[in-house]
Amino acid sequence: MQMRDRRKITVQGVVQGVGFRPFVYRLASRLGLGGTVRNDTTGVVIDVEGEPASLDTFLQALVAEAPPLAVIERVAAERKPVRHYTTFAIEKSEVQGEKAVFISPDVAACPECLRELADPQDRRYHYPFLNCTHCGPRFTIIIGVPYDRERTTMAGFTMCPACRAEYEDPRDRRFHAQPTACPACGPRLRVTDSQGNEVPTSDPIDFVGARLQEGKIVAVKGLGGYHLACDALQDEVVRELRKRKHREAKPLAIMVPDLDTVRRLCEVSDVEAKLLTSPRRPIVLLRKREDCPIAEEVAPRNRYLGVMLPYTPLHDLLMRQVAQPLVMTSGNLTEEPIAYEDDDAIGRLSGIADYFLTHNRLVHMRCDDSVMRVVLGRELPLRRSRGYAPLPIRVFMPFSLPILACGGQLKNTFCLARGEYAFLSHHIGDLDDYRTYRSFVEGIEHFKRLFDIAPEAVAYDLHPGYLSSQYALSLEGLPHIAVQHHHAHVASCMAENGCEGPVIGVAWDGTGYGSDGRIWGGEFLVADYSHFKRLAHLEEIPLPGGEQAIRQPWRMAAAYLHRVYGEAMEGLNLDFIRRLDRRVWPIIRQMMARGVNSPLTSSAGRLFDAVAALLGLRDEVQYEAQAALELEMLADGTATEAYPFRILSGGRPMVVETKGIIKGVVQDLTRGEPAPLIAAKFHATLGEIILEVCCRIRELTGLGQVALSGGVFQNVRLLTATVGRLTAAGFAVYTHSRVPPNDGGIALGQAVVANAILAKGR
Repeated sequence: MQMRDRRKITVQGVVQGVGFRPFVYRLASRLGLGGTVRNDTTGVVIDVEGEPASLDTFLQALVAEAPPLAVIERVAAERKPVRHYTTFAIEKSEVQGEKAVFISPDVAACPECLRELADPQDRRYHYPFLNCTHCGPRFTIIIGVPYDRERTTMAGFTMCPACRAEYEDPRDRRFHAQPTACPACGPRLRVTDSQGNEVPTSDPIDFVGARLQEGKIVAVKGLGGYHLACDALQDEVVRELRKRKHREAKPLAIMVPDLDTVRRLCEVSDVEAKLLTSPRRPIVLLRKREDCPIAEEVAPRNRYLGVMLPYTPLHDLLMRQVAQPLVMTSGNLTEEPIAYEDDDAIGRLSGIADYFLTHNRLVHMRCDDSVMRVVLGRELPLRRSRGYAPLPIRVFMPFSLPILACGGQLKNTFCLARGEYAFLSHHIGDLDDYRTYRSFVEGIEHFKRLFDIAPEAVAYDLHPGYLSSQYALSLEGLPHIAVQHHHAHVASCMAENGCEGPVIGVAWDGTGYGSDGRIWGGEFLVADYSHFKRLAHLEEIPLPGGEQAIRQPWRMAAAYLHRVYGEAMEGLNLDFIRRLDRRVWPIIRQMMARGVNSPLTSSAGRLFDAVAALLGLRDEVQYEAQAALELEMLADGTATEAYPFRILSGGRPMVVETKGIIKGVVQDLTRGEPAPLIAAKFHATLGEIILEVCCRIRELTGLGQVALSGGVFQNVRLLTATVGRLTAAGFAVYTHSRVPPNDGGIALGQAVVANAILAKGR
């Protein structure tokens, strides 16, 4: 008799809903092994028996040949007494014990499904909801785990005999594909008018495609909520969408039929092409070609377009029908959360959309599109959501107890952490809107159930006005750990890069509450996870009118000019001075002199605002960081000369004096230098400042690692130049590639800081 052995194997990671069990079944059958495989709340459990050599091959192939959507985090195997299995079987899922399952994000339609979609002989021809274990909805339809149909929003659709046969056949790629369906048993499309009244049509895709080509605006129900779609080639149509949506200037995303079309519109690198066509299918910011025909209204004053490819069969059918680029922007009014429930969508979007293309598959969890840039050959997330969430970030220092980190006020995400993993949420949004705040609270409860995490500590931002912080403080019976905003930024960059620290942390953004009660935003920290020290910052300047100065960059320009020139500023030969409101300016000047509603700030974002206003780009903004974005877009590609600056090192922290920058900009303006050159010199100056300050901190501390974080480092020109300078000077530089550098990433930083503080017993 041949020698036999038996192993019990537990596989953890994203291994449910990705075809892992049928893969295990086929692998075991190929190797002549017996046993069972099942899902449970820890992952996939395999009980396998056979010849030792075959078992060794089986273990190696589990990882090497795993399904494309599987993300294997851990494989544990232990020997068991032989049971003499004669067959291999897939068993029913078990629901018991602590849940440790990773939920797959929603995944773009796979090539096999798209071939079926286009095949007139296939029973799913033109069916907009086909999917398999390699693709389709996951996170947005899951109600609970283990991931089985009865715990998804597909529970109400009874499979027809043909679908049931595929679902139960381990050799079929739809084996236990929980959302699987066909025209006979699955969800159906329908079209309604703006008031929700059904429009009779035998072909909803054809009807909606014709309306889009006529210049109508259509609300389209996707995976995580509704989009608003319209013709992206006609300025007047896009202008009407902006008017109805109350989105005056912020760039809109577009969807195009295929990669060839993208290449006709934009410059596309190999890395960008790979990202566009990946199963995640994010919006990717791409540089426009000179002859790009997309309406200027889609992305005013912007050299880039946010482009995505179809990621559901519904999108694919629609794009084939219209055969042209469409605006595909979030279905909401500006600053509201995306609409995802049908009745709510009709109520909120009826004043925007002429028609609704909808269906009867429920969305359980709203989820916006992710937004990415490619910088230095790597992804730079600007919004991490569909396609990425809720995959966890693995940390090098395990969490000693479960932690909830509540994030910030703007671009909110939250984080639940346990063991080696931090589960950063999908994009929630700006918590100023009550519906967004409610989504934040509901999202936390959903993650707690999905990942079976009961927080034993809660981390939050120091800012007392943040609703996320107020929510954290409302949780009774838990340790409450306040984390300074910029420390969280730096820690998030360290954590995603597996950096132990300490590092020189450069945290530049618009606004963050400092540990001294002032408004920080141009910070140089020495930080590890449990501590930070502020060693340098940009010169502090009054923020005249508080929040109003953020909405009106001209106030910052005036404040900087007054700091440099005093009363003589009014005699400067500048267009800015000529358009300065002489009725309002004296009041602003008095406010600053008396310290009335003019808190001091070291914000790098406000320095960007000031220079943008001086160059005549933007006196008022319609969306966050608009002036800074337009300044980046304006900068000429060839200029490298910098403006003078001084680092005042007489005390601690060091202060970067910005007078030389403002004087240099003013002198260039009065000499008639072109604005693109001035913008480029300004960017070069900031890169030089970062290099010089980091070199001085290295001399003081011996540290050679730098972590760059904060919303300002969404600026590709600044980020690229800064990384180049620091690397050339011998620094090891860490940047973001897994979580956003903006406030969408600080919840991760809060979690790891809180963990380190708890570990030290503070």
